[in-house]
Amino acid sequence: MRLRGLILASVAATALLAGCTTEVGETDGTVVDAKPSTPPPPPPMAESERALQGVVATGSAKDSRQEMGRIVPAPVIMAPPEPEFRDQYEDIEANPVRLTSEEPVSTFSIDVDTASYANVRRFLKSGSLPPKDAVRIEELINYFDYAYPQPKPGSDPFATQMTMMPSPFNAGRDLIQIGIQGRDIDRDARPPINLTLLVDVSGSMHSEDKLPLARQAMKLMLEEMAPTDTVAIVVYAGAAGEVLAPTPVSDKRKIVAALENLRAGGSTAGGEGLRLAYSLAEQGLKKGAVNRVMLLTDGDFNVGISDPEQLEDFVSRKRETGIYLSVLGFGRGNYNDAMMQKISQTGNGTAAYIDTLSEARKVLADDLSGNIFPIADDVKIQVEFNPARISEYRLIGYETRMLERADFNNDKVDAGDIGAGISVTAIYEVTPTGSDAAQIDPLRYGEAAKAGSTQGEYAFVKLRYKAPGAETSKLLTYAVTDTNRVASVDKAPEWARFATAVAGFGEMLKGGEALGTGFGWEAIRKLGSGAKGKDKFGYRAEFIELTRLAETADAQAALNRPGQGE
Repeated sequence: MRLRGLILASVAATALLAGCTTEVGETDGTVVDAKPSTPPPPPPMAESERALQGVVATGSAKDSRQEMGRIVPAPVIMAPPEPEFRDQYEDIEANPVRLTSEEPVSTFSIDVDTASYANVRRFLKSGSLPPKDAVRIEELINYFDYAYPQPKPGSDPFATQMTMMPSPFNAGRDLIQIGIQGRDIDRDARPPINLTLLVDVSGSMHSEDKLPLARQAMKLMLEEMAPTDTVAIVVYAGAAGEVLAPTPVSDKRKIVAALENLRAGGSTAGGEGLRLAYSLAEQGLKKGAVNRVMLLTDGDFNVGISDPEQLEDFVSRKRETGIYLSVLGFGRGNYNDAMMQKISQTGNGTAAYIDTLSEARKVLADDLSGNIFPIADDVKIQVEFNPARISEYRLIGYETRMLERADFNNDKVDAGDIGAGISVTAIYEVTPTGSDAAQIDPLRYGEAAKAGSTQGEYAFVKLRYKAPGAETSKLLTYAVTDTNRVASVDKAPEWARFATAVAGFGEMLKGGEALGTGFGWEAIRKLGSGAKGKDKFGYRAEFIELTRLAETADAQAALNRPGQGE
């Protein structure tokens, strides 16, 4: 009996080992992957669904999960989990302090993008500080509506407000705020829209905060469009395909059905998708209408035109057709912010980041006019500082929008655009001549530029803009004088105080090197709370809460730095 038991145990052990054994190389004993049991094949894919995934209907659907020539059987889930963090941001160096006597002129392009603010908020709500390069201070500032006065009827398409006040960031310095308010348009006066949606349906878009959220966002936008507006849909994933020909919004069911059928899967041929989307937009080009391509993606362009310079060249050429470009970013872990910024700025477009349905409502419903209907193209600002009154200056933000001095008068140089009802704000921190707060020593053998008849001027501001579709720009000028100056921060307009709080918030997220030791999270919160105003949609209250989250995340990060807490 004992022998019989040993024999049975031996047989069982042998069978168990046989079930677990992997294949072994015949010559060197190298272990290779075992062949897993293959799950039953999925049901055949309908041809319509193939097209919606960007796969040619007559071809075979190529599995995107191929690694090193080895095909991994497709699991039940739609796509494998994303890596924790593969976001890509452009390396940005902050604008330096400049000596007025050497460089009295500052030139930059308008930027009305807001993507950075929503992306920063996403990081802070997850309990961490954003990467410094993800913080573009001008996009944080321009996220908010400052309720600047509207332009007068029959005048230029925007009005300009100038405010000068003591800087709360650094004693002995001042802030000059330039506020631009675009004219709003009545809903009934809107021009028709010819919109082509270019939707990324690659495998990286599978998660709930990407393609599913994009579908919901588009449905919100449809509610704000006129029945005579048209929508076309192009998708890209491995190959580009037309899903919906230009369809009037009056046939909303057909558009929604096409959106609902979108599925994520495959690699990303972003460049090919752009070509097809522009081609479709050109076919449906309407004179007197807003012709726009709207790209919805996590920015993962890895097939097709993947070289940033080639993409910029392509979008730049297409800009001449009169078709605008909007870029909406979604998701985390694979977010290519750098690529999206490049193509949106090159394509006469705007970039926004949508992390929640609430943000989708803000961008595509509440602010639809500003994000869809342009009222001024190629808007540039040039500020000349008077060395008799200002010894130094520093532009806060706009690092990716800086222009050469000669670009200001060159109408062939592309710049930013302003949409209906949009406000744009720029802030300079300046050092008055003779102030002890100067950061740059004067030259021993130099002579400050001689100012002419200043008449109390601190700076002279020039703006250039084109009417939509025009080739020649118009010039507007404004002087910053003592009449624009207030004696204290408390006496500054509400919009100036809140914009300053947001600018300080951005500086702190960047590391706070430009801020004095007496200005930090608590000062930002106090300044913002005192200028919160009516806050109809609660955006300013949310900002104040973000300062608390940022302070907590900053303290936690300090504890985790080497040498801290010992």
